[in-house]
Amino acid sequence: MRALVLATLASLALCEEASGSKSSSQASSGGKQSHESSEQKAAAAVDNLRFARYILSTLAAVVFCLAVYRVVIQSIRYIRTLTCLNNDTQKYFRMPNPAFGAVKQHLLYAPLLRRRHNREVHFAWFHLGYIPTRFQSVFLAAIISMNVILSVWGIEWNGTRAAALSHLRNRTGTLSVVNMVPLVILAGRNNPLIGLLNISFDNFNLVHRWFGRIVVLQALAHTIAEVMKIVDKSGWKNLQTAFQNSQMLITGLVATVAFVAITLQASAALRHAFYETFLHLHIALVILSLVFLWKHLEDTHPQKYLLAMIILWALERFARLTSLIYRNVGRGGTKAELELLPGDACRVTLKMVRPWTFQPGQYVFITVPSVGLWTSHPFSLAWSSSGVDDMQQDSEKGYKVFTDDILANSNDKTSMSLIIRRRSGFTDKLFEKAERSTTGITTISAYVEGPYGGHAVLHSYGTVMIFAGGVGITHQVPFVRDLVAGYASGTVAARKVILVWVIQSPEHLEWIRPWMTTILAMDKRRDVLRIQLFVTRPRSTKEIHSPSATVQMFPGKPNVDTLIEMESENQIGAMGVSVCGTGGLSDDVRAAVRRRQGVRNIDFLEQGFTW
Repeated sequence: MRALVLATLASLALCEEASGSKSSSQASSGGKQSHESSEQKAAAAVDNLRFARYILSTLAAVVFCLAVYRVVIQSIRYIRTLTCLNNDTQKYFRMPNPAFGAVKQHLLYAPLLRRRHNREVHFAWFHLGYIPTRFQSVFLAAIISMNVILSVWGIEWNGTRAAALSHLRNRTGTLSVVNMVPLVILAGRNNPLIGLLNISFDNFNLVHRWFGRIVVLQALAHTIAEVMKIVDKSGWKNLQTAFQNSQMLITGLVATVAFVAITLQASAALRHAFYETFLHLHIALVILSLVFLWKHLEDTHPQKYLLAMIILWALERFARLTSLIYRNVGRGGTKAELELLPGDACRVTLKMVRPWTFQPGQYVFITVPSVGLWTSHPFSLAWSSSGVDDMQQDSEKGYKVFTDDILANSNDKTSMSLIIRRRSGFTDKLFEKAERSTTGITTISAYVEGPYGGHAVLHSYGTVMIFAGGVGITHQVPFVRDLVAGYASGTVAARKVILVWVIQSPEHLEWIRPWMTTILAMDKRRDVLRIQLFVTRPRSTKEIHSPSATVQMFPGKPNVDTLIEMESENQIGAMGVSVCGTGGLSDDVRAAVRRRQGVRNIDFLEQGFTW
């Protein structure tokens, strides 16, 4: 296209010369410079649009490659599941692929430096975020490098200063707007790539934040280049006048200032300290920047990219609103039962208006109008049942148990349960509301958005180790139930399931007692499931006792490496290791799994939600 534009300009010049025009035959040096300037501007405009397409095409190619990778991995796991349904030894799948094992050890599972990834970095009382994995770092470095190169490539740095600044201004401005398209896609809860690529929202959120930084830096470069161009031409004293007399300049300046404000208030320290304030201010600043950016880009090609971004953002919001109405409106609305539990915890049972298909690993966003109308917070779903009649009082044991048929059609699930640990903000207010009840149970109105997640499947592993730390057990309980039920019905490859739960006090066992009682009573449970409980802060040694050979309790923290080594030496088939808990526990499990790559066929699955 660039050659076509230059050829067109050259042919126009030849036509003018052939017509015998005096201006053509007696052109001044200023006229020649003007002609060359027109060619340069046309070429620069072509480059800007071409590089914008490069970014989108490259990202589309990355998505395609990841989709192919996911199809291959899912196909292997599906075939492995079918092959192992009637195979109790599964010896073939114990041995790893050496090349792929090396990739997992040194790239996919590896932290950037040594072993720290999920443990948050702190400075005094400030949260500074998380250190990305090696693969995440390589990907982010590639995205940043591509944008840096495309921002400066092809600019005539040896030409006039004004021409170079104009080119740099237009290039960085165009790329900044183009990068807003993936920025918005990655931010959405209904991002279709989450299910397509089986990549968690947490990972997309990380890339979203870095795309946001790229957009802001390119917008700053765009603004600074324009300011320098004006100063070079008219001086600093006329800079204010230039902005006051130009709608394009003043609207662009406001949009840039809003971008910078978004970056500052979205820093990890402020985001963690004042999350709800951050969220509301974030949305308000985004809307402000889009309004002024739209005015700034009037009658320009980049406005088309901005329009595409706005449409994607509106569609995602519309999908969320539609789901919220469908899930919660009618039949009296969604109700939430709050039940106080020991250890500053609260069991929340959601009575849904309409049923949904429950899958292990799902989470929802909950809004409680009486606590905070404009805030929604994510929580993992721990249990599903068909209604209130599924929970009955056990007269002998004195606590409630669930009698719901585990293998019943999951489409009938209308009651969802979860555990919320008391922290600050929303959870503290919710806990205070539950404390006011004289009966111990409070029923309030709530809005549930979701379900999200539920893409991780452990059916193809002959040996499954499930680690949970504290309230992280809520994410892992559905996997345990699913695997035990699948073993009884012969629909999974699992022959050994080991649950390792790390808690501070034995009273935390009350959080999941009714659900665990149901699981322990399931058919063939003793043949497949072992539970190991580690109590890190027991009040006395009398609290530590093992109910049976398959349910054991130990004092102190577990030696994760030793536990995984013991199971991997006698593993059946491929081994899947899942963890949901504190950053330290996740990093310890990651390190232990990495150490055994190339020796055994072991996969690592980390479950978490950061913001």
